[in-house]
Amino acid sequence: MMTKARKKRIMLIGAGVLIIAAVVYGFIPAPLPVETAVATVGSMRVIIEEEGETSVKRHYAVTAPVAAYARRIELEPGDEVVAGQPLVQLEPPRSPMLDPRSAAQAAARVDGAAAAAALAEERVGLTVRELQRMKRLFEAGSVTASRLEQAETELEQARAAHNKARAELTAARAAVYDLWPVDSTLTPDSSAPAAPGRVTRILRSPAAGRVLAVHRRSEGHVQPGEPLLDIGDTDLLEVHVPVLSRDAVRITGGTGVELDRWGGDELLEATVTRVERQGRVVVSALGVEERRVKVVAELVSPPELRRTLGSGYRVLARFVVWQDDAALQIPTGALFRSHEGWAVFVAEDKRAVRREVTVGRQSGLTAQVTSGLAEGDTVIVHPPSELKDGDRVEPGQRAAR
Repeated sequence: MMTKARKKRIMLIGAGVLIIAAVVYGFIPAPLPVETAVATVGSMRVIIEEEGETSVKRHYAVTAPVAAYARRIELEPGDEVVAGQPLVQLEPPRSPMLDPRSAAQAAARVDGAAAAAALAEERVGLTVRELQRMKRLFEAGSVTASRLEQAETELEQARAAHNKARAELTAARAAVYDLWPVDSTLTPDSSAPAAPGRVTRILRSPAAGRVLAVHRRSEGHVQPGEPLLDIGDTDLLEVHVPVLSRDAVRITGGTGVELDRWGGDELLEATVTRVERQGRVVVSALGVEERRVKVVAELVSPPELRRTLGSGYRVLARFVVWQDDAALQIPTGALFRSHEGWAVFVAEDKRAVRREVTVGRQSGLTAQVTSGLAEGDTVIVHPPSELKDGDRVEPGQRAAR
């Protein structure tokens, strides 16, 4: 039989073991709760997203070719036009209004100049006949050579006086009537009623398309080069996107572009046609200077999908600079720096195992892993700073990707 003292000793030993076990258990660190995600294989894209603006591919600025008096423009922005369609009626510049006395004096100067021109023309006829008579007499030996030369000189003087009289008549008439300069872009308007001394000319559309803007609507005097209308074909649109210079170097001709937030339900497609080689400094809304480069992309979606899209509309452009349909990917929050590369913690049997990985492309919150992981591996997202290789972990909610 066990003695009373022996029982007491066993009880003390058991109590000591329990105390030691409790102390040891107390020093064992508890599992760290962590957030995890699974490495998956799927489609992955790297995109550059910027806001842009649409523009017609071929823009025609219709301007006044000469100084003229423009009739009221009845066209409205959005109206369709065809090549050669009349756009603007132009008349010669109107002279300042004359008072009755000045008008009578101007008319009298015209009459006087006309009479002088007629007299000079008659004198030319007389000197021609006189020269012919002198030639016959010279051939008969009745006049000298000097007399014949004098007759020829008188004819030249008469013709010069006639030309001067005609020029003075033209100047006198210009003071009363408006005259057109010669310009090949203007055609006579046979349908418009012509005022005395006034010829209406037509400025026609250079191409088929739509009226984009009307710069001058009311009639009045216009100067050479003054803008009147803008014409363009909205079926042939392109997008101008200012891209950061560090992103522009990754965009090349032929890069695919998705256009969103243009107002329609469909995503529109475009293709990069030109990346300009001259950057410029742009100040952002936050006051930061940015170096940006203009990228031009041509829409390839059928016009039927974008009938209401015009020039100068805002769009959101996504340039697809890289794409892989079978990329092994994990959240970027699982990555942390390790020496000169990257590493992750993989949750295995409720322990954190550190692994060195090779990272390929990164797109937003997702990164491509080219080595170090396999499909289905569970990685720890946003690992705590105190987490070490081999520590126990308690995987919690999986991170959304």
